[in-house]
Amino acid sequence: MPNPILNEKKLEEARAGWAAPQPPSRGGDVWAPPSGPAGAPVTDGPVSPWRAGMMTVRGSITATAVLFVLLLASATVGWMMTDGATTNPDGTTSISFPGLAMVGVIVGFGAVIALYFKPTWAKFLGPVYAIGEGFFVGAISKAFNTLYNGIVVQAAGATLAVFAIMLLLYNTRIIKVTDRFRRIVIFATLGVMALYLVSFVFSLFGGEVPFINDPSAFGIAFSVFVCGLAAMNLALDFDFIEKGAKMGLSKDYEWVAAVGLLVTIVWLYLEILRLLAKLRQN
Repeated sequence: MPNPILNEKKLEEARAGWAAPQPPSRGGDVWAPPSGPAGAPVTDGPVSPWRAGMMTVRGSITATAVLFVLLLASATVGWMMTDGATTNPDGTTSISFPGLAMVGVIVGFGAVIALYFKPTWAKFLGPVYAIGEGFFVGAISKAFNTLYNGIVVQAAGATLAVFAIMLLLYNTRIIKVTDRFRRIVIFATLGVMALYLVSFVFSLFGGEVPFINDPSAFGIAFSVFVCGLAAMNLALDFDFIEKGAKMGLSKDYEWVAAVGLLVTIVWLYLEILRLLAKLRQN
C-alpha cells in the first residue's frame, strides 16, 4: 500500500498551518542594564531555541515504536485466528481466512484517509491503523507461511535489511531526496496504486492482471520493481521526518510521521512476501 501521508504537499500544508514560537528577546524598552544607557540591547550569550511542543526526530522514532508494537500484537492475534491448510478431495489446498482480516484492512484504510484530512488526530488514528492493519498482516502472513514454510521469517528479515540499508543510504546522503527524485517516486507509486485498483476491479468480475501474482519472469521482475519502489518511499519518509523536525512543526506531526512510516513498512513487507512466494513457485 503506497504511502499517501508523508509527502511534500502535506509538509507545506503543515508548515503553513503551524508557526513555531520564537524565543523570548530582551532589549528596547523592556529592560536595560544598570551601567548602560537606557534601551541598550542585552547579550546573555547563545540562546537555545525553545523546542517544547514541537516535532523532533526522537519523538517520531518513539511514536513509530509504539505503533509498531501495537501492530505486532494485533498481528499475533490475526496469526492465531487463521487456521492451517486443509487438503480438499481434489488434491488442492485451502486456508480458512478470517473475515475480520478484511475488516482490519477497511478500518486501517479508513484511518489513513481520515488522517490525511485531520493530521491532528494522528495520536488516536495511528493506533487504530496499527491494530486494524496488524490483524490483516498477521492473518495473511499465516496463510503464506502455511503454503511456504518459513517464508514469513525470510520476508521479515528482508524488510528489516532493506529498512536499515535505506536509512544508511539516506543518512550518508548517498541517496538524496531532490525534487526530481521525489516526483519520480510519487508518480511511479501512483501508477502502481492505479494498477492495483484496476486489478481489484477485475477480480470482482472474475478476472485478473496476470503478472501481479504470476511467477513468470515478468511477474517476478514486476515484484522486484515494486519492492524497490517501496524502498524509495522510505527515503521520502525519512526526508519528511527530518524536514518536519527542522521546521519545528507541531508535536502532533510526530504521530503523522510514525503512521506514514508504518504504512510504507507494511507495504514493503507485503510486497517482499509476494516476491518470495513467486520465487518459491519456480
